[in-house]
Amino acid sequence: MWLEQDNKLKKSFVFKDFNEALGFMVRVGLLAEQQQHHPWWSNVYNKVEIELTTHDAGNIVTEKDKKLADAIDKLSNS
Repeated sequence: MWLEQDNKLKKSFVFKDFNEALGFMVRVGLLAEQQQHHPWWSNVYNKVEIELTTHDAGNIVTEKDKKLADAIDKLSNS
């Protein structure tokens, strides 16, 4: 579940290992590029942390963020 905090949607994803985490990041990156909406994220070994906010709307959560979050969830469940 995404947490809305400090005008951002935040979520952590944990994978079996680094390869799975990196593969997930590549898929999210391609998806973000398609939507022209890029996340702030970090990765340490098998954990990926993502934060979404809409910069051109004044760094608040918008429908763009919710749409990308939903798409990311679908990727993580597949």
